[in-house]
Amino acid sequence: MKAPKRPIQVVASWVRRRPPKVKAFLVVITGMVAIMFLRTVVHDHDNLFVTAEAVHAIGISVLIYKLMKERTCSGLSLKSQELTALFLAELTTPPTLWVIYMIRFKLTSSYMGAEDNFAIYYVVIPCAVLSLFIHPSTQHHLLNRICWAFCVYLEAVSVLPQLQVMQNNKIVEPFTAQYVFALGIARFLSCAHWVLQVLDTRGRLLTALGYGMWPSMFLLSEIVQTFILADFCYYYIKSVVGGHLVLRLPPGVA
Repeated sequence: MKAPKRPIQVVASWVRRRPPKVKAFLVVITGMVAIMFLRTVVHDHDNLFVTAEAVHAIGISVLIYKLMKERTCSGLSLKSQELTALFLAELTTPPTLWVIYMIRFKLTSSYMGAEDNFAIYYVVIPCAVLSLFIHPSTQHHLLNRICWAFCVYLEAVSVLPQLQVMQNNKIVEPFTAQYVFALGIARFLSCAHWVLQVLDTRGRLLTALGYGMWPSMFLLSEIVQTFILADFCYYYIKSVVGGHLVLRLPPGVA
């Protein structure tokens, strides 16, 4: 006699059988519900941004622990770390540079270069070109505005090389999975922060960011980077609930 399935297994099985458009719709609805829930329980929405930065720092700390204790960078994308260092200008920059140093110079024997085959110019060049045409219309120097836009666009897609590595391997070891999951949570909280700020100010925040297409592109970038990691986060939660230490990704994920 088969043991009854857990509710989350039933839901997961139902979602897995849905067509891609339905899955995308469910992700959007789930995100909207989560944002409305945060709007209700978190009174100061700036705390969401602070929490997002803290979760990001925790994710970097997981990487540092992996590199120092496990002495391996297997499963990590050097290209994603380099893209991250390119747009970061905050307290997580030095740790990211240290991770790059360890992968490139100290743990090269475990670096999976063949799987880390994402051509980063596919994202760097489009982001650079887009920033030339769509950037803030504030009073800052033009170069500063272009650089700001470039960083926003690049941040939205910087995790793609890491997802490519995981898709190539199909199996994601715990530390790497925890790091990417932390990124997903951090980016969702950051996205929720900006969406709620727009709602709270009744759109005045978008006006403060400038005019033209930039405010919409800024908000879209926040949503895109959350959407990119949504699928992985779903399978990570499913794996943890199922008691599996190693995450196995089905075809087409990431």
